[in-house]
Amino acid sequence: MNDGAVALLPPGLRDLLPPEAEIEAAAIEAMGAVFAAHGYARVKPPLLEFEESLLGGTGASTGEVTFRLMDPVSHRMLALRADITPQVARIAAVRLARAPRPLRLCYSGQVLRVRGSELRGARQMSQAGIELIGSDCAEADAEVIAVAAEALSVLGVPAVSFDLTLPLLVDELLAPLDLPPAREEALRRAIDRKDAAEVAALAGPLADTLDELLHAAGPADRALVSLAAATLPPNARALADRLAATVAAVRDRDSSIRLTADPLEFRGFRYHRGVAFTIFSAAIADELGRGGAYRAGEEPATGVSLYPDAALAASAQRPAKPRVFVPAGTASVDAAALRAAGYATVMALGAVADPVAEARRLGCTHLAEGATARPLQE
Repeated sequence: MNDGAVALLPPGLRDLLPPEAEIEAAAIEAMGAVFAAHGYARVKPPLLEFEESLLGGTGASTGEVTFRLMDPVSHRMLALRADITPQVARIAAVRLARAPRPLRLCYSGQVLRVRGSELRGARQMSQAGIELIGSDCAEADAEVIAVAAEALSVLGVPAVSFDLTLPLLVDELLAPLDLPPAREEALRRAIDRKDAAEVAALAGPLADTLDELLHAAGPADRALVSLAAATLPPNARALADRLAATVAAVRDRDSSIRLTADPLEFRGFRYHRGVAFTIFSAAIADELGRGGAYRAGEEPATGVSLYPDAALAASAQRPAKPRVFVPAGTASVDAAALRAAGYATVMALGAVADPVAEARRLGCTHLAEGATARPLQE
């Protein structure tokens, strides 16, 4: 058998090798510590669930990117999660139905998708996030955004911005027009492409409003001014007011968080309602995470999913833990002291003729001399 063929992985999947795997694990642990400090309790959903469970309710919007397989035990179809948020929503609605609200839950784990997105080509990735369930207010939106900002700050991600959107705004704007289905679909595509000329040709009496909102994308204050001046139907006005309230609540909580807004944009899974957001950094083109309001069963909720791999790509390179080679015969108490000092100890399994050469061969940066780690000279 060809060894190269054996090592070949499917598109969008990759091995994470040392030290990157350790660095990512440490990043997820650091994010989890931030979540816990804000009162979010950890849950751990399974990788697989019955198809009707995983893809019901909130999870229905992930159906197109979900892997399915037959369970040889129950002979029922299983689905492999493409997003963890619907699982947390299920846990809140069923397993923790009697827990006090608002319910704060956090998680981390792997997800797998049939295909990657335009921005994220990977099909398997880590997620770490929080869900605040049972509250529908701007302050809940602001808490989730502020905790996400703190978690990214702990990792050293620079120039973070939250791009706020209103996923249902286009629906509410177009509903009173009662357009023929083909024309409405063409108009939605034009809005999605931000094709102002095509929007003007298709939108009829809504053309001026849509044109103004298409050009409102940018700093949050500019979008809020455009929304305040626009003539909007009642449900659309309620969405605009909620966006303004969320911006104010975020600034009351942490005025340093950078907010942009694009009222007509939509990204992510279709379960988001109210105010949603995508997180970016000036350091990379990839998105750092997504979040926003949704329904967890019958309850209002808001949450965020962060992507640790993207966060690490945007942050300053973190050095791997220094490795110290510990020659045979070193006292175990000395090796323990080195580990307590932050070193990874690589223990010799027997006597070696040249400890320095062996340390270098094994990728160590130091050589143990008792409880002291001596740097290896280049």
